[in-house]
Amino acid sequence: MIKYRLICKDCDLLFDSWFASSKEYEKLKKSKLLNCHNCNSEHVEKTLMTPGLINNSKKQTNQKSGFHLKKIEEQIKNYNKFIKNNFNYVGKNFAYEARSIYYNNKKIDKGIYGIASKRDLKELKEEGIDTQVFPWIEDKKN
Repeated sequence: MIKYRLICKDCDLLFDSWFASSKEYEKLKKSKLLNCHNCNSEHVEKTLMTPGLINNSKKQTNQKSGFHLKKIEEQIKNYNKFIKNNFNYVGKNFAYEARSIYYNNKKIDKGIYGIASKRDLKELKEEGIDTQVFPWIEDKKN
């Protein structure tokens, strides 16, 4: 199979078409079986087109993006470490603890972090309690 970029000489339409071989294209051209699907003209010719080459730049781009993702992952891990060292972990009681601090004007030395459902976060927001969602990457080192 071969693909050619074709141009209609009457309406200047560019389009691609597949042929079994270059000989098949020539045979159809001689038989006047090639026509423009826009204006039905038989004045259709091959035009310049770029060959389909294997491109290693995609592989390099993937490697670059992989490197970029690793940098992002490392940054998230650094933030996670900072949060662990500077905030109190309250686990699944996050919504309860956040309300307790907010409504009771409870003085705390450190902020809190923990687990909350989307529903809990939505309710906290509606109550005027400011929360932040942050991606968490578990450190798999044993």
